Amino acid sequence: MAEIISPLPGTFYRRPAPDAPNYKQVGDSVAIDEVIGLVEVMKMFNEVRAEVSGKVVRYTIDNEDPVEAGQVLMIIE
Repeated sequence: MAEIISPLPGTFYRRPAPDAPNYKQVGDSVAIDEVIGLVEVMKMFNEVRAEVSGKVVRYTIDNEDPVEAGQVLMIIE
């Protein structure tokens, strides 16, 4: 199992826009360097990319929830 960690504090978004689908769902495959979400800090959106490949086991945070730097966002197997 691997964890994807938030690089910054801010607000976590699972999708690129309010009317767009989530970047990933539980059970989806993830490739190295693939975008899995966004962290917004002061109106600047920063992509969160996977550092490992595998399958999404679960998100550990909900869409639009506050997140701290170093907090786990997703578990991948």
